[in-house]
Amino acid sequence: MIIYVRDWLNRGKYILFFLVLTSILYHMMLFVTEWIKPVEKYKEPIGGSVKVFQNHTKLTDQAPMGERLKLFYWLGE
Repeated sequence: MIIYVRDWLNRGKYILFFLVLTSILYHMMLFVTEWIKPVEKYKEPIGGSVKVFQNHTKLTDQAPMGERLKLFYWLGE
């Protein structure tokens, strides 16, 4: 069995090329992810905003099933 060094160097070159391109693609995806991510996700809105939902209903685990089902349909959770 003859091992050709030139063949292994060519394979190593292509493997290195693949790894470099994979690394570049990974870092490009990280950049795009940081670019499109909102700066402050949970900050308070600016302007005349109105709170849409106020949780007046307090249900415990002992609440009747009908009340829990109505709350499920009302909130969608």
